[in-house]
Amino acid sequence: METKKTWLITGTSQGIGLEIVKMALANGDNVVATARKVQSLKKVVGISSANFLPIEVDLLDEASIQAAVMFAEETFGSIDVLVNNAGYGLMAGIEEASKEEVQASFDINVFAALGMVRAVLPGMRKAGKGHIINISSVFGLIAGKGWGIYCATKFAMEGFSEALAEELTPFKLKVTIVEPGYFRTNFLKNGSVALPSKELTEYTEISEIKRMHSQEIVGNQPGDPEKAAQVIYKISEMENPPLRILLGSDAIKYAGYKIEQLKTQMAAHLQLSVSTDFNQ
Repeated sequence: METKKTWLITGTSQGIGLEIVKMALANGDNVVATARKVQSLKKVVGISSANFLPIEVDLLDEASIQAAVMFAEETFGSIDVLVNNAGYGLMAGIEEASKEEVQASFDINVFAALGMVRAVLPGMRKAGKGHIINISSVFGLIAGKGWGIYCATKFAMEGFSEALAEELTPFKLKVTIVEPGYFRTNFLKNGSVALPSKELTEYTEISEIKRMHSQEIVGNQPGDPEKAAQVIYKISEMENPPLRILLGSDAIKYAGYKIEQLKTQMAAHLQLSVSTDFNQ
């Protein structure tokens, strides 16, 4: 008989996060889901169960995070799986984005995730088990115009996740970075993607990217969020889960571009690269 797991998931009101909640509950697991509006979360999840604990958390407040984790552990015991899914995009050129807008992006996409990690790790280490799943993006591997700040936050998540995976190896705790491509969620609408307060018309290509995302890409993304949740659940069941998992054929394509770009540039400038060593 398989042991019931306890999940702590952020960013659960829509999209992949919501589907992970439903998937875990369907498998009989305990789910602690964070939200700013608990009643709205209960409504969209649509499941009444003793295994489901929606809690109000301010992810920008470390004390709120710590209190939520403590409450979850008191209710269900140790957290087996943390899913850092909360986040939002800033579709802006680098010059367009203000200091405040950049800070807000890092606060949610990076610092909130770090706060959750710090909060769950003492319990996971004590229990001798646990899996941290950080929802990044294929834009955590490859950057593109108009998405520079969002990419920077995801590059940061990838970096700390890689280091964290090594740091937690002695404790037998696991870390997985999930890198979705475009999924048919409400991410591109419903306030999940912000625009800069100051838009510069000189950046015509970025203006076109904004238009494409709002008019053409939204509603036509290739990825199915329910299938993404199924894959993430399968990964949570693995004895040796991957450090990274790309989700979607488009993510595979974009990652392939980055790999080829790195290989080409390394080969082209190899002699320059190695010329900086001391003479033997």
